[in-house]
Amino acid sequence: MATGGFFQEVELPEQKSYSDGVVFPVVLSPTTNTVVTTVFEEAIRAEKPWLESLLQKSGVILFRGFPVNTASDFNDVIEAFGYPEFSYLGGRAHRTQIIGRVYTANESPLDKRIPFHHELSYNVDFPSKLFFYCEEEPGKGGETGIVLSHIIHEKMKERHPELVAKLEEHGLTYISITGDEDHPTAVGGIGWKSAYMTDDKNIAEERAAKVGAKLEWMGNAVKSIAGPRQAIRFDKGSQRKTWFLNHGFEPVKSNNDDHDSYFEVGNGDLIPVHSINDCMKIMEEECVAIPWKKGDVMLVNNLMVLHNRMPLLKPPRRILASLCK
Repeated sequence: MATGGFFQEVELPEQKSYSDGVVFPVVLSPTTNTVVTTVFEEAIRAEKPWLESLLQKSGVILFRGFPVNTASDFNDVIEAFGYPEFSYLGGRAHRTQIIGRVYTANESPLDKRIPFHHELSYNVDFPSKLFFYCEEEPGKGGETGIVLSHIIHEKMKERHPELVAKLEEHGLTYISITGDEDHPTAVGGIGWKSAYMTDDKNIAEERAAKVGAKLEWMGNAVKSIAGPRQAIRFDKGSQRKTWFLNHGFEPVKSNNDDHDSYFEVGNGDLIPVHSINDCMKIMEEECVAIPWKKGDVMLVNNLMVLHNRMPLLKPPRRILASLCK
C-alpha cells in the first residue's frame, strides 16, 4: 500500500497482526531510492493526516530506508510533523541535549534492561508521542520493544479481574527515593537535583508540584510520592482501556541505598507478586522487538503503546529521542 507515490508499507517478520486488522507496527519505506531529506520532510507535511491515521490505528510507525543520516536530519523530521515539544521536567533518566529537540535516550548502561513503560505516566501530564532515531546501529540486542497497551489490559482483566478493578478504582501510587547525586550505572539513577534542574530544595518542591509529586526530605535524599495516577486509562482516540503504567509492574531496583523505586495501589494495598510476574510474562509474549537499523525513525503513540529497552549484547548502540505533546 502506498500514498502520494512516496510512502509504501512493507512487511517485516517481527510484526504482529491482530484479528481487527491492525498490523503492529506499521513499517513505511520510500517508493524510490533517490529521495533526499528535504523531500521526506515535504512528504511528511503533505501526508500528515494519513500518517496520523496510521499512528492512531497501529500505535507505532517505523520509518525505514529514509535519508535520516544525522541528529540534525532527525530534528528536521520532528519539526516536519509540527508537534509541540514536551518538557522532561521530573523525569528519571539521564538525557543530554544533542541539537534542537533531539536528546539522548536513557543513558543508563546499555547492558541493563529498561522495563516496559508509558513515558512519564507517573506525572500529571505526559507526552502523547515519542520519536526514536537510530544513529548507531546495535551490533546485537538493544532493541526497543513495543507492546499494545490495550492488549495487556484485556489479558490482565481476564486473568486478574479483581486486581484490574482495584487499579481502575484506586489508581497507582509511584514512590521513588533519590539522593542529590546521579548514579549513572543505575536505571532511573538520576538524582533530584538533575530531575528538577536545581540544587534548591524549595525550587525542587515547586517544580515537583507542577508535575503532581510531593517531596519528603530525608537529609540530602528525598522521597517523591506521585499519585494516585490512572493505572487503567481510557484512550479516547482508540476508544479502548489501556494498561497505563510506568514500569508496567516490573520493579526497578538500584544498587545504591539512596536510589529506589516502587509502587502500590492508590489505597495503599500491595500488588501480589504472582500478578506482577504474570503481567511481565504477558508483556514478553506480546512484545514486538524489531532490530534497529541505522537511520530508522520510530514514532510511538505514548497513549496506546508501552516501550522498553532490551539489553545490548554487542556494542555499539546510540538511539536518540524526542518527546512531544
